[in-house]
Amino acid sequence: MAACFVIPAKDDGSASPRFSKIVVLDGATLDPGDNSFEPVAELGPVEVYDRTPFDLVAVRARGADVILTNKTVLGADAFDGLPGLRLVCILATGVNVVDVAAATSHGVTVCNVPGYAAESVPQHVFALILEVTNAVGEHVAAVRDGEWAAAKDFSFWKRPLVELAGKTIGIVGHGAIGKRVGELAHAFGMHVLAYSPTRSNAPSYSDFAWTTVADLFARSDIVTLHCPLTPDNERFVDAALLATMKDGSILVNTARGALIDEVALAAALDAGRPSYAALDVLSTEPPPAAHPLASHPKAFVTPHIAWAALAARKRLMEVTVRNIRAFAEGRPQNVVR
Repeated sequence: MAACFVIPAKDDGSASPRFSKIVVLDGATLDPGDNSFEPVAELGPVEVYDRTPFDLVAVRARGADVILTNKTVLGADAFDGLPGLRLVCILATGVNVVDVAAATSHGVTVCNVPGYAAESVPQHVFALILEVTNAVGEHVAAVRDGEWAAAKDFSFWKRPLVELAGKTIGIVGHGAIGKRVGELAHAFGMHVLAYSPTRSNAPSYSDFAWTTVADLFARSDIVTLHCPLTPDNERFVDAALLATMKDGSILVNTARGALIDEVALAAALDAGRPSYAALDVLSTEPPPAAHPLASHPKAFVTPHIAWAALAARKRLMEVTVRNIRAFAEGRPQNVVR
């Protein structure tokens, strides 16, 4: 059974209404020991579970008026057994883990935390891109293995190195994270294409153009995904779309794994188009041992860590506390509709 600890309610000195029970279903990743849920207890007693399997959600959440969840799914059935529930706070920006329509029909408000990772995720995007283009890790390993000491020349490289300046990056989804990725790409001297259904949040620099998804995939040297997962775009990156990508191109995904047909991507990497995939997310996390991308030689996969810098996790915690307090004061914010 997952560990649980209780934080008693604390008096924050305000007149804000308190809650009787706040339950954190999966607090282990947000607070592995460096980002306490203590501030949440200013609004009521808190039960923090490291993680919660699906069959224990109803038991652990019973009697709660507030639930906090990161990746524990709250489907439609969950709300039937929680009549006292008033608020669900998603400890993330993406909202696909909660059936928002079911929550709304039960009178439950759902809030998320937009923008908390608008610096850390773009940084990780470029860490992945630079690992593909500069092979830093591969060359560090080669030096440690003695290859430089045994080399005949002052310099060697294990595979072709790629300069980003002059390349085209295509950004699917142009919210806070996508826009920041574009700014960093522009600083590298790249041309920036973007797709957004609203075409809002346009940048101030000039080497930028809106385009369609199809055109973006066909023209970009690097395609990076920054859109939410919805029923309409699940696995939209399919075999047909991948086949339109350029020789030498890179597909980056730090959004949601299910945006990509992963079997099709593995086959496309085998065929050489795209040449590489750089992924921080997969459709099943953790992945099965036989996942087609986890050990693929042309895939660079990190274990969903783009969001996990301490500064970003602290922002997430701070905004979550503000979300709960705002709801208690009758002025809910960051409400998911």
